[in-house]
Amino acid sequence: MIGAIEIDALAATSYRMNHPRIRLWEEDIRAVPVSEVRRTLGLEKGDLDLLAGCPPCQGFSSLRTLNGSRDVRDRRNSLTDEFLRFVRGLEPRSIMLENVPGLANRRRFREFESMLKAMGYQVNWSVLDAARYGVPQRRRRLILLAATHSKIEFAPAEPVDATVRDAIRRLGKPDNADDPLHRIIGRRSERIMELIKLIPKDGGSRSDLPEHLWLECHKKCEGFKDVYGRMRWDAVAPTITGGCLNPSKGRFLHPEEDRPITAREAALLQSFPPTYRFSTDRGMYAVAAMIGNALPPEFIRRQAMQVAAVLKGDHR
Repeated sequence: MIGAIEIDALAATSYRMNHPRIRLWEEDIRAVPVSEVRRTLGLEKGDLDLLAGCPPCQGFSSLRTLNGSRDVRDRRNSLTDEFLRFVRGLEPRSIMLENVPGLANRRRFREFESMLKAMGYQVNWSVLDAARYGVPQRRRRLILLAATHSKIEFAPAEPVDATVRDAIRRLGKPDNADDPLHRIIGRRSERIMELIKLIPKDGGSRSDLPEHLWLECHKKCEGFKDVYGRMRWDAVAPTITGGCLNPSKGRFLHPEEDRPITAREAALLQSFPPTYRFSTDRGMYAVAAMIGNALPPEFIRRQAMQVAAVLKGDHR
């Protein structure tokens, strides 16, 4: 990797902590001229092996459209056009784009695909589940791969999923952890902690409790049954979201300990390396948002290996 663009200051800080030698533009991509990127990185058109991007996906998210009264038009949706601007300006040998599955149903995505094909790229896209690619978590994502001379196939799926146990079993108790990220854990009220203790281990949920113990808000809501649920040791985790440190946001309780998962556990379930660092300058929920909004590294690493194999073949 030689360069990156990131508008969020906290994410940019975290990126620098882990990738100090990469040239990072901490700016809105719409304000970054492609010519400046080429000049700074010493690139001519066609030199770049891979252009990868993850345009913000909130505007295409299925959660955003659950309420039909909400407007799905979002200015962030136009950032696919900015990605295309960089494709035109850099003419990379290959392209990787990631987003939520909902993007596939949008006219903007169909136009994006058509534009790539018109520029000579062979395009391959699909909605894949990260759980089939070494990530101990259910997470469906749209992945587009494209190259100028060859079709890039997706990485082969694994026959057996990685599990919560595989990811976090080696971690000790968070209270005495040397890892500061493992000490980041949501604190709940005494009443909620007592309720958590009653939830059955290894996959239990609030619906397993007698109804007189349910929170009033849960008695009034038929949906979101996973809130205040425990993960299962020998299954994949649910999708890790920006609310992953708050058990009221999903099945984010530890399989057997009476607590929510820690920030380190959430990061491992996202397949980040055990030593990956996140800035805590804005507190625990900002850390949770960074982790939950991330693309699982192991998932995309396997797709990137497919890209690398095609590029090496083109060199021969």
